[in-house]
Amino acid sequence: MATTIERETLPRASRPAPEPPAETETAKPKSSRGRVFLIMGVILLALVGVGVRRWIFGLSHVSTDNAQVDGHVIPILPKVGGFVTEVRVDENNRVKLGDTLVVLDDRDYRVRLAQADADLGVALAAVSNKARVGQAEALVAQMQANAEKAHADLERIKPLAEQEIVSKQQLDAAEAAARAADAALAAAQANLVGADARVAAARAARDQAALNLSYTRVIAPSNGVVSKKTVEIGQLVQAGQPLMAAVPLDDIWVTANLKETETADVRPSDPADFTVDAYPGRHFKGHVESISPATGAKFSLLPPDNATGNYTKVVQRIPVRVRLDGKNDPDRPLRPGMSVVVTITTK
Repeated sequence: MATTIERETLPRASRPAPEPPAETETAKPKSSRGRVFLIMGVILLALVGVGVRRWIFGLSHVSTDNAQVDGHVIPILPKVGGFVTEVRVDENNRVKLGDTLVVLDDRDYRVRLAQADADLGVALAAVSNKARVGQAEALVAQMQANAEKAHADLERIKPLAEQEIVSKQQLDAAEAAARAADAALAAAQANLVGADARVAAARAARDQAALNLSYTRVIAPSNGVVSKKTVEIGQLVQAGQPLMAAVPLDDIWVTANLKETETADVRPSDPADFTVDAYPGRHFKGHVESISPATGAKFSLLPPDNATGNYTKVVQRIPVRVRLDGKNDPDRPLRPGMSVVVTITTK
């Protein structure tokens, strides 16, 4: 009994703590697993939301990164040949329409122009000589009178020949005389008109010589930036030889090569938004200007021929031209060849 009393009279704090129930040990793993499932559910819902949004976006938009900036590359060629005496521009210089870019040696062309001027003067002198002109006109009048007389004689002999009053030989002689008179009249008229023709020919030759002289100055055909310059002072160039190129940066567009399955709803004037790799984060606005009448493969150097037996179906690309809204920004200029990502709103 004493032992029992002593055990009961022990202080409460000295008693051993009771062991926790077994359920509390498994509660922590269950709550952690629930949080994992919750996070995974949220992520799944977010992915589904993103997918639905992209699907809805794709119903009214088409996008491609198979696109680039395009523009005109205007070749600059001489129209006449000669030695280069001046080159007034360098690579990447800006030029304006009408600027002189290259000057050729023009001494030969000045001599030819002087010779053409002299020939024109001779022709004009011949026409302005009143004595010669009057003589030619008189000759034409004489030949015309002879022709009229010959035809009148022929008309008088014909009925006599039918009645056998005159011989067949006389009729043949009258016909020959009429033909000879007509030929003489035509020659006199040609001689009179020939003077004017010679003046016209001399004037045309003089104008051509003046044009060739002006062609010794190669001018810029448009505003732009000089590129691919290959000409140097002292070089002998030929007509049609490429000297350089001009790229007008104020007339550029974007060529987007869309899949043929994406072009069903694309129409001219559809709005477009595009970004350029050179300017991250910058968006440019534009619109569809036109759609190519054929796929890009049809314009390749070796277009595919599906009749050869090695047919493999490939989704073709159709070039779509997108025109920039507004002017090319001089601070962030678009240059031909830049990579572009285009998005077109179709509905």
